[in-house]
Amino acid sequence: MGLGETFSEFLSNVQIDNAETISLRYGEITAALNKKFRDTESKTDNRLQVGSYGRGTAIRGVSDLDMLYIMPDTSWDDYKEEGGQSKLLTAASNAIKDRYPKTDIRVDRLVVSVLYESFHVEVQPVFKEKDGSFKYPDTYGGGSWKNTKPRDEIDAMSQVDERKNGNLRRLAKMARAWKNKHGVGMGGLLIDTLAHNFLESTEAYDDKSFLYYDWMSRDFFAYLAELPDQAFFLALGSKQQVKVKKKFQKKAKKAHELCLKAIEAEGKSTQNAKWRKVYGRGFPADAADLKKSALVMDGVHRATNTEQFFEDRFPYDVRYNIELECEVSQNGFREFLLTERLAKRLRLQRKRSLRFFVKWHDVPEPFKLYWKVLNRGTEAIRRDNIRGQILEDAGHLERTESSIFYGDHIVECVAVKNGVVVATDRIRVPIEGEGGGQE
Repeated sequence: MGLGETFSEFLSNVQIDNAETISLRYGEITAALNKKFRDTESKTDNRLQVGSYGRGTAIRGVSDLDMLYIMPDTSWDDYKEEGGQSKLLTAASNAIKDRYPKTDIRVDRLVVSVLYESFHVEVQPVFKEKDGSFKYPDTYGGGSWKNTKPRDEIDAMSQVDERKNGNLRRLAKMARAWKNKHGVGMGGLLIDTLAHNFLESTEAYDDKSFLYYDWMSRDFFAYLAELPDQAFFLALGSKQQVKVKKKFQKKAKKAHELCLKAIEAEGKSTQNAKWRKVYGRGFPADAADLKKSALVMDGVHRATNTEQFFEDRFPYDVRYNIELECEVSQNGFREFLLTERLAKRLRLQRKRSLRFFVKWHDVPEPFKLYWKVLNRGTEAIRRDNIRGQILEDAGHLERTESSIFYGDHIVECVAVKNGVVVATDRIRVPIEGEGGGQE
């Protein structure tokens, strides 16, 4: 299979696989609101699908769906006075509850959240303005009305995507696979805006397609890595401010380096494995990897591959950030933090106690945390001790291990909210000695 076909398969692998269910839920909510505010049963009138799904850039696992419900102009007098913002959200919430009383429905600051098993829909009742924008309620600080222009964003996405040979939406989807793989807490509108800005900055891919997606990936991540640190960017189309939750340049630089290695491996048996390091398991595996997936070998020894994958258990939609740290101690006394040792490119000594813990996160409560400890290296294979099972946190956001044998090991954690991975981080654990592994 050629490289172009491989990228095409990759994009097929990450496409949304529950569109019918999403459409059904959108229709149910719309019908409930139409019944309340217009006395009709339409499942499509007076609503606008917005966000990543509305712009056509969402991928498999999307959990945060958005829609606007366009209120009748005649209702404005009912909500324009003080406290009208809260009154409107409550009225919208009650309308959906009346129709679907068993559904989990909550009123938030700006929206009504309708929670389903693997995704939720944030419903925003709005009033349409003469210029095509929408006025929406904000209940913070007593309440106010604010303005949003999602149609401008949707139109810009469609127009530029057409002008760029379909590459804008595809690049935005690839960027989502990258941020899910590497735990980059970026919102969908920011991703779409940066992908848009990159393709508008160059004509190199105006007439290119899948065959050139290796180079497009390389150049896109180089573009991200070189962007200045700033609090916000101006959204495509609407030019409204899109906040940056956390700096992404460092992880983009790493992705650029991984792309260079993948391009070097073109035509080799490790080509796809290199791209999987950039984009995750949605990228097709090499044929050789598929054959040996049940075993891990070092040329002499073999071990059972016991590694489990979070992607097989949970959908991914990374929107928040989590940061791991590790405290290294011996005989009950702290010696140092692992990141300090990694910064100096030094390895750990064996027989140390390792306390991995969540140093910082911005994931809204409640959520569940899961760990994975993966042993790598010759000694891990010789001892048939790969590990890699998914383990639920005991409730303290930490896990204790020991540095037993040599190797470069990986400790990874994911935060799961409403059944979806919304944040992830991993830390490398290099242990000195001969052989390879950690118990």
